[in-house]
Amino acid sequence: MFTVSVEFLHGTFRADPDGTANTGQLRHGEWPPSVSRLFAALVAADGTRERCRVTDGSELEWFEHLPPPAIHAAQQIHHQPLCDRYVVKNAKGPAQKTHQEYVAREGAMSRPGVRIALCQPRVVYRWDVASPSAATLQALRRRAARVGYLGTSDSPVRVRIATQVPSDCPEQVFVPDQRGDAVISVARPGDIQTLDRMYDQWCERGAAVARLQFPSLRHNVAYRSPGATPPDDRGEVVAWLRLGTPVSGRRISALTQCFKEAVLSQHQRIHGDSPAVLHGHGCGSHGYEIARYCPLPDVGCKYSRGRIYGLALWMPPGSDGATRRQARDAARSIRHLRGRGIDVAVAPRDEDERRPFAAHPERWTCQARHWATAFPAIYERRRTLDLPEITLWCQHAGLPEPVAFCSSRTPLVTGALDLAPVEVNRPGRPGLPYSHVELWFAEPVAGPVVIGSGRQRGFGLCVPCDREDAAR
Repeated sequence: MFTVSVEFLHGTFRADPDGTANTGQLRHGEWPPSVSRLFAALVAADGTRERCRVTDGSELEWFEHLPPPAIHAAQQIHHQPLCDRYVVKNAKGPAQKTHQEYVAREGAMSRPGVRIALCQPRVVYRWDVASPSAATLQALRRRAARVGYLGTSDSPVRVRIATQVPSDCPEQVFVPDQRGDAVISVARPGDIQTLDRMYDQWCERGAAVARLQFPSLRHNVAYRSPGATPPDDRGEVVAWLRLGTPVSGRRISALTQCFKEAVLSQHQRIHGDSPAVLHGHGCGSHGYEIARYCPLPDVGCKYSRGRIYGLALWMPPGSDGATRRQARDAARSIRHLRGRGIDVAVAPRDEDERRPFAAHPERWTCQARHWATAFPAIYERRRTLDLPEITLWCQHAGLPEPVAFCSSRTPLVTGALDLAPVEVNRPGRPGLPYSHVELWFAEPVAGPVVIGSGRQRGFGLCVPCDREDAAR
């Protein structure tokens, strides 16, 4: 575990959340203080490159690779918009337009923004990761000791670094959640270089350089606030991976088998024996409670060819946080897959990557009423496919009841795979019928949507079809 505790010595906090405080229209301040603001304060505490005095900067690289933390912060706060005021303008040369308050000086409008009054003047950022090395921890503590304020200079703070949660930590917690009601900016790899470039330009052009000119420094992550109702747990994709070269969609069985074996091997190497939820043994008859190893093909677009560009590891509802974190560690540590006709490099997908779109989470996790299979769905029973049977499939997959469906032996969207039985059925096991399926729901359903008895191997993976309902 790694924690950063920030104590606001005046019991107030003032900061400009998005660079718009100077418009005078801001009515709510930033709360809780963003992770990117904390990171910028640590960077400024001892500088970077040749400006480092008591550290070497490697601790910042470790920090910017951390995932979004849980933020312990009291939700009972008071937002106080401050009145506009005039201050002395720091201008060169003789003053042209003076007034009686500032003799022989010019005045300039200052809009200070919003000050937040805190009922509990402490915020704790908590990362459930392995503790840093002793050298990294010591360097971060040296930087923390040099942080004088967070936000503006009238918000003095005391920052402490630890490997455990402090005893006076606030009970309310903001947690990362894709369907959360709050948005908080976090640190990402590459922020150090962007801050260095911003500083270099500021040294040349002074106040002409503004934060709004560097939008790459803002990485918004959805958080669920303490007072929000937690959404139903429908499982979570814990790892999104990108393939070095695309793989033919006809290799889905071999690719997912290699992916599963690699995850189990890496889990054994890093954390020990794999839990049943990853390998499926001992989970009973509830197939939807097993992890899904999903290939991500290019389908549904005009020029789609069905090639696989990425992989996703989905953990089912009920799996605890520790199990999901360990599965994430195992999947993200994979660098190569080798197997039957498979030899491809693998890397964790960068949060800022927009291409290939087939490997982007938005392609598969958006909300839509209309979905169609990219890979054929394998039947759960040998019987005629009708609406009650499809409803049973959806119940097993943790999905709401569909209002309509259609099935076809051939693909229903561009690029979807038309596979032969030998490419679908497992060797040595009885084959089951399979077909492509379209589903319509009464309300938009958030993905990923995977149906049928082969969903643990990626068969039955669906792509959203209605763009007006899809949150792309």
